[in-house]
Amino acid sequence: MLLQPKLNLKVSQRQVLTPGLVQMVSVLALNKLELREMINTEMVENPVLEELEESAATLEERAGIEGDRERSAEEVAAEGERVEKDPFDEIDFGSYFQDYLDPGFRTTSNFEEYDKPSFENFLSQPSTLSDHLAWQLGSLTLSPVVQAATELVVGNLNEDGYLTATDEELVAALLQAREPERPEPIPFERGTKAKATPLWDKPEMCENGAGAVQPEPLELAAAADEDMAPLLAAVREARALVNFLDPVGVGARDLRECLLIQICAQQGEAAIVLRRRQIVAADAAARNGAGGNENHVGNEPASVADGSPQADIFGIATHIVTNCLPLLQKKDMRELTRSCGRTPEEVAAAVEFIRTLDPRPGQRYNNSETRLIEPDVAFVKRDDVYVVVMNEEDMPTLRLNQGYRKMLQQKQTEKEVKEYVKERYKSAIQLLRNIEQRKNTIVRTCEVIVRRQTEFLEHGVNALKPMMIKEVAEEIGVHPSTVSRAVANKYVHTSQGVFELRFFFSEGVNGPEGGDLPLVLLKRKVKKLIEEEDERKPLTDDQLAAELQRQGIQVTRRTVAKYREDMQIPSTHQRRVR
Repeated sequence: MLLQPKLNLKVSQRQVLTPGLVQMVSVLALNKLELREMINTEMVENPVLEELEESAATLEERAGIEGDRERSAEEVAAEGERVEKDPFDEIDFGSYFQDYLDPGFRTTSNFEEYDKPSFENFLSQPSTLSDHLAWQLGSLTLSPVVQAATELVVGNLNEDGYLTATDEELVAALLQAREPERPEPIPFERGTKAKATPLWDKPEMCENGAGAVQPEPLELAAAADEDMAPLLAAVREARALVNFLDPVGVGARDLRECLLIQICAQQGEAAIVLRRRQIVAADAAARNGAGGNENHVGNEPASVADGSPQADIFGIATHIVTNCLPLLQKKDMRELTRSCGRTPEEVAAAVEFIRTLDPRPGQRYNNSETRLIEPDVAFVKRDDVYVVVMNEEDMPTLRLNQGYRKMLQQKQTEKEVKEYVKERYKSAIQLLRNIEQRKNTIVRTCEVIVRRQTEFLEHGVNALKPMMIKEVAEEIGVHPSTVSRAVANKYVHTSQGVFELRFFFSEGVNGPEGGDLPLVLLKRKVKKLIEEEDERKPLTDDQLAAELQRQGIQVTRRTVAKYREDMQIPSTHQRRVR
């Protein structure tokens, strides 16, 4: 077969989204806050769009205001000609006496009368974990190598405060951070420049002072090993230093190490407190001097100094975290008691002490930003009928600039300017249409929700009915994806509270009396049964399914297990308290 270029014509039909349709789809998916931001951005980019102020007057009102302003100006000018001003009234005696007849000290309120900036402008950002640790390290005197290692450790902490980099990676980073060596001067140079001192002192010159000969690869590996030894010690010292900064436990590798560090820190604090009590008790006994009082007071520090209950708690807690952490997660108190070889009361006290520890110490300073929620719609009851009200408060009202419209009608306007203005006008009109289309789609969708969920608005969540997006789309005559975009990331204010619009859409299961039960209510029933169960004999998934079937809800064990996992509820074995 001979290959040769040819020209062929082909007619085909394809669905292509126009820019206006793409904008309509994107505008429909925006909530109120996002739409307001998009409108402000569009007004900056498109000069044809402008915001209509609430106090803005119409053209007729503006013409009348201009006429009244001109007449009032003429009247004021005529009165000024008739009445002569006295020059003595123009003197500001208050400032005269204040500036030139100052008797002495004046308070701040007397001479600082200018407008000060608001203190809200000086609010600082919340401190992060890295900032808090760097502030503490700044008050310590450390060697350069340890200082660099601590910065690397702090820089490799995740949001929970755990160290994600290995010691080898930290040592490699320290090696890369060292200053590059400067080349030695060539022999025929007269003078030699002083060699740059590296970040950490390391002798690299020969005894005779001549330039070092290029070593072999084996020698380079040996030199690298010699360098890694002090750097590895510096990394471990930096880790130990960061571990006991506030919050205690940061820089640990895993949960076990984090808890052990906190136990060690609290054990040290308890030892200091006991030592202080001993000193105070000894001073009190020395001041009393009497034998009876001495014996009476001396008994207390002896018992306190012993500290055996606290020492036992710390020892048991250390043993549990080191060797029995899986048993602690399962709450298997019987096996914990057997492993520790102590009484159940002592083990229970140690477990309660472990519960006071923080498994994620870094979260104290890594607070997520508060998400602002502003309802887009409100379901308001008027005359015993619920109506849909769009929340358009603080939303800019757009209009087209008439000055650019006149520019299109003027003959002296250049052709390029006219084409630009026409393009901007088309874009502005398309945006206004898309915003109006968004409003109509959301209102129509919410009207269907109100008709189908009237009992929910009257009686609460227990009266919620199952409803599918496809059913609402068929009722208003649009595609299901349109309804999905219309309810995405949008909230509604109702008499029962503020809910996301997607909350009203859920599948149904066979419920009592032949009706369907929403999955939201099914999850609530499963959660309620688990909350009311006996902790020593928790219900299994089969028992939960059987109980729901007795209530008329036809579900299987797999369905119950799926929804239990969705709600992050542990299994029966993990919920059992032994």
